[in-house]
Order: sequence, then structure tokens, then C-alpha cells
Amino acid sequence: MRTVVTGGCGFIGSHVVDKLVDAGHEVVVVDNTIRKLNPAAEYRQADILNQEELTAALDGGEAVFHLAAAADVEQITADPVWGLRLNVEGTGRALEAARRLGMNRFILASTVWVYGAAHVEDENGGGAVDAEFTEEAPFDLRRSGHLYVATKLAAEMAVHSYRELYGQHFTILRYGIPYGPRMRDALVVAKFVQAALNGEPITIAGEGRQTRNFVYVEDLAAAHVLALSPAGQDETFALEGTAPVSIRQIADTVDGLLGPITVQQVPARTADYGGTRISNAKAKRLLGWSPTTGFTEGVRRYIEWHRRHRSEAS
Repeated sequence: MRTVVTGGCGFIGSHVVDKLVDAGHEVVVVDNTIRKLNPAAEYRQADILNQEELTAALDGGEAVFHLAAAADVEQITADPVWGLRLNVEGTGRALEAARRLGMNRFILASTVWVYGAAHVEDENGGGAVDAEFTEEAPFDLRRSGHLYVATKLAAEMAVHSYRELYGQHFTILRYGIPYGPRMRDALVVAKFVQAALNGEPITIAGEGRQTRNFVYVEDLAAAHVLALSPAGQDETFALEGTAPVSIRQIADTVDGLLGPITVQQVPARTADYGGTRISNAKAKRLLGWSPTTGFTEGVRRYIEWHRRHRSEAS
């Protein structure tokens, strides 16, 4: 299949490109800044907010993976209008390009952050305290919280509306917290590894008890290939990691691989993703997907990549 990946030069997008190529698909990468990371892919530069430019870049594709987005919550907080335009208007323009070109499938990159607005009632009509959320969980828009969550919910709603109005088939992939090679230096695993390699102390927000179900980026990317199957059409999937990992455990993992390290505590970050229990059973049932890379192994692979990348850059 001839596929298009917007944001295909980014952290997750570049791994999606690799997996699609490995699976035998033709891949066109569309990004505003081009880094030719996979020689088997075709690269086209385009601004996702420019309708004609974006439509021309997607031309010839049968399915589009829309990953181009603002992912840094701190940048969105600092420039909310930019975040809204990129995540909401950008999704709308990509949807419109896909509709005009008659593409078979629109695959949207969303996030488990949206479950911060999910609400499941217990038998007494109150909020269920220890609920495990599925893709069918209802959302209360009054609980959307961070603007990043609002942009992702709006993007998902636009995808459903395009299906209702124009028959545009879709798949929504709600990413767990990704880590691995090519991730941004600001992400927690990367920051901890960088500090350890530099002999600097690792800082933990609060007591470090916050947990995340991290998912290794290559496992996450593999789900995109599976999502092209008929079973993925017009479905939403939570691509969540299997086991919760606390921030303290991340520090302990880095200590075991690169230690000894020193740990310092700082105040907790405001508007952070609180974390909740999310089921990935639907992805396993319909797509045959589940994460296969353990957290320690994933961090070890990232360290190897980081060292190699640093030596190549010097």
C-alpha cells in the first residue's frame, strides 16, 4: 500500500516510517523540516496549515498517518494559539486533503492523556475510583484540563465528524507514554539518562510515586502497520504499555544501567498527566498487538543509541 506519514521526521513518526517500510509498504514522508532518516522513503516538505500545499504532498497516497502535531505540553502552555492551530486546524486540513484525494483511511495519532477527561460512574452514580478505562469510556468535557488534552479531543471529534458527513474511514491510535531512540531530550527517560551520562544528579518531581505505563517506541510503531488491517477500520485503540513504572523506578533503572547516580527531589510539575488505568485489550483482540519490550531493555537500547548518536555527532 502507498502510505503517507505526516510528521514522519519526528520521534514517533520516523519509527512508523521504518516499520511501514519493513512491512513492504511504499512510504511518503510529509514534514515541514526534512530529515531523510530512511533512504527507502520519499520525502516531501509541506506546511500542514497550508491546504493546497498539504493536499499536493498527500497526492497519490491510499492511507495517511497523521502524526504532525504539537506534542510538548510546555510549548502549548506558552503558546496556546499555536498549539490549537497545529493540533486542531492541522488535523482538519489533513482530513480535508484526505477527503479531496479519496484516500481509503485516515489514521490519527492521539494520546492516553485524553483519559484525564474520561468518567465512569459506579453503581451509586458517582465516579468510579479505581476504574480501568477502555476506548468506550465517555468523556466529560468539563474535565478536559490541560489545553493539550482539549486539542486531542477536538481532533478525535473532527475525525468522527468526517466519517459521519463524508464517509472518510479512520483509525484513532491513543498513544501510551513513548520512549526510545530519537525521543526529545526533554522527555523524562532521556533527561535521566543524559544526567547520568554527564555525572549530574537526577531530579524527581515530588516523591516520584507517579506512574506511567511507558511503551517502547518500536512497539508503538508496529501497531500502525497492524492498524491498516480491515479490523482497524473506524476503530479507536489505546496503545498503552502493560506495566506501570514509577518515576522513582525510572531513576532506579538508570542507576542500575549507568550508576551510581544521585537523586534530588523538586516540586511536582503542574498540569501533568495524572496517570490512570487504561486497558489495551482491544488492540490485542482486534489487531493482535501488545508491547513486547520490557522497560529495562528499552532503556538499555536507548542508552546504546544515545551513545552511538553522540559519538557520531562529535
